[in-house]
Amino acid sequence: MRSRFSAFAVGDEAYLLVTWHPATRPERIGFEDGTRWTRLEIVRTEGGGPDDDRGLVEFRAHYLTGTEPGEMHEVSRFARHDGAWVYVRGKVS
Repeated sequence: MRSRFSAFAVGDEAYLLVTWHPATRPERIGFEDGTRWTRLEIVRTEGGGPDDDRGLVEFRAHYLTGTEPGEMHEVSRFARHDGAWVYVRGKVS
């Protein structure tokens, strides 16, 4: 999760696509112009350990659009695919 947040922060589309499950991966990432991601706050996790095949991460991602602060709250689902953890989908609230 932290590496994907960092990839969003620097606009690394290639990394985001590689770490996205092929069944749910979009063709492109829609980065928002003028948004600067500033901080990631992990709220909770479930699973995701060495013996798990699935995991959940609830987080708040803080950002600035111009000088206006904002926050995105999401519960993300991850799964192992070819031995690596990949993002499957998330629910933004």
